[in-house]
Amino acid sequence: MPQQISFAQAEYEAKRKTTRRDRFLGEMERVVPWAALLAMLSPYYYPTAGQGRGRPPIGLERMLRMYFLQQWFGLADEALEDAIYDSQAFRTFLGLDLGRESVPDATTLLNFRHLLEEHGLTERIFETVKDLLRERGLLLERGTLVDATIIEAPCSTKNKDHARDPEMHQAKKGNQWHFGMKAHIGADADSGLVHTVVCTAANVADVTETPNLLHGTEREVHADAGYTGAEKRGELQDLHVTWYIATKRGKLKAMAEGKLKELSEQAEHLKAKIRARVEHPFHIVKDLFRHRKVRYKGLAKNAAQMHTLFALANLVIAKRALLA
Repeated sequence: MPQQISFAQAEYEAKRKTTRRDRFLGEMERVVPWAALLAMLSPYYYPTAGQGRGRPPIGLERMLRMYFLQQWFGLADEALEDAIYDSQAFRTFLGLDLGRESVPDATTLLNFRHLLEEHGLTERIFETVKDLLRERGLLLERGTLVDATIIEAPCSTKNKDHARDPEMHQAKKGNQWHFGMKAHIGADADSGLVHTVVCTAANVADVTETPNLLHGTEREVHADAGYTGAEKRGELQDLHVTWYIATKRGKLKAMAEGKLKELSEQAEHLKAKIRARVEHPFHIVKDLFRHRKVRYKGLAKNAAQMHTLFALANLVIAKRALLA
């Protein structure tokens, strides 16, 4: 959104330091498929363009950019509104000049997010990004890595209903209990790019979601020990794939010392090296985007957000190839 700048702004831009935030937003500006996303969202955002009266809506591209800023920096609606006033980098990314126009308020962003959720548009954002990656030859889909992570939810009952979210559940991981939801993903074995996202309550076993994480054309599937026995489940027995599932640690430890144990440990190490690629999207979502706790109540809203987060995570993973 190019705009003419003032002399004061030009002087400021010439002297200011380029921060990591500036560099990140500059890279995202170049890798996000803006034209495809706007073409897909436009019929829902402008359903009666040119009809009716009243103030015209804020531009779709600006609202989409605000929504992406919220996901990248883990901000609430009101926090994002304040951050836009505070951050020149945010205003530059939005093409916003406070001397000419005001910042869209938190309610406007809330309504835009509800629009995306109502029409299932976050899933279509995810698919649009996948289409871009396929066109660039980055999503090969020869093999699938499956894994899941728990996203915490508030366990306190100090709220209006005096109850926890009924769609979230608790689950034990190691020696610690967690309350929340679980994000299951299927990722490309070659690149680590996510091709499938499924969200459930935290108490749903990883192995039960395996059929929903495969796209059907892969030749091999890699998984950790939590997916032991997946190949024997009824809906997966007819798949012509090679399963590489990690051996449980206790079984490996119980083996007698010798050549067989050494070979088994080497095989597990090789499987783990391939399987490690599936952890990269989780790292980006939880550490870079700071999404360690659910932001909304109910699975549907949080699942919609997870599709956007993993779509943006894919762009971060593939940015070097996309910028080349």
